[in-house]
Amino acid sequence: MMNNINQAVLILIIANVLVSMKGFKDYSFLDKYKFQVGKVLAGEKLRTITSGFLHVDWMHLGFNMYALYLFGDIVAGFLGMTYFLIIYFGSLLAGSLYSLYYHKKEPYYSAVGASGAVSGIVYASILLYPAMELYLFFIPIPIPGYIFGVGYLLYSIYGMKKQVGNVGHSAHLGGAIGGFVVTLLLHPSLFITNKLLVISLGIPIILLLLFGDKLKNL
Repeated sequence: MMNNINQAVLILIIANVLVSMKGFKDYSFLDKYKFQVGKVLAGEKLRTITSGFLHVDWMHLGFNMYALYLFGDIVAGFLGMTYFLIIYFGSLLAGSLYSLYYHKKEPYYSAVGASGAVSGIVYASILLYPAMELYLFFIPIPIPGYIFGVGYLLYSIYGMKKQVGNVGHSAHLGGAIGGFVVTLLLHPSLFITNKLLVISLGIPIILLLLFGDKLKNL
């Protein structure tokens, strides 16, 4: 199966592995390129991108790269390599920017990982193939892609509010929103062919963008 992997997906996986390995061995390297609110606001904008190629350990890296491998080929195969890369980096940046907005009063908040970019690719896949069925760990029953998409948004919102686990829920959420928006901009016919799906995923996103800043006060 790996013989059929899209070239752009393969290059991104290799880049993530090599950069992450460097970060595993050299903390000063990780510290220099990780996402950190205070550093980004001070002008180190490159961190919003470089942090997406760093991971804290092999499990973190493995989960993200496996998801990229599964869903990246779907997006690249449907839209082509250029659009795939636009969605990937657009989602990565959206995840960082949403984290920056949500944690703007926490200068020492930091994060690494490709989760924002991968979340955007997963959402793009759901938009392009709404009938897809996903199997989650320990759940043997397939879940329709559109149900997973809405559930993912709601869980990320809950995770942000309750600070569930050592997970950058804001980056996941921002990346998913980025993937949703960029995919629709690149392939606007989805507004017609998958209208109900666009609406079902769009409503919670709109509500989040309008009232997301109130989450911490609830």
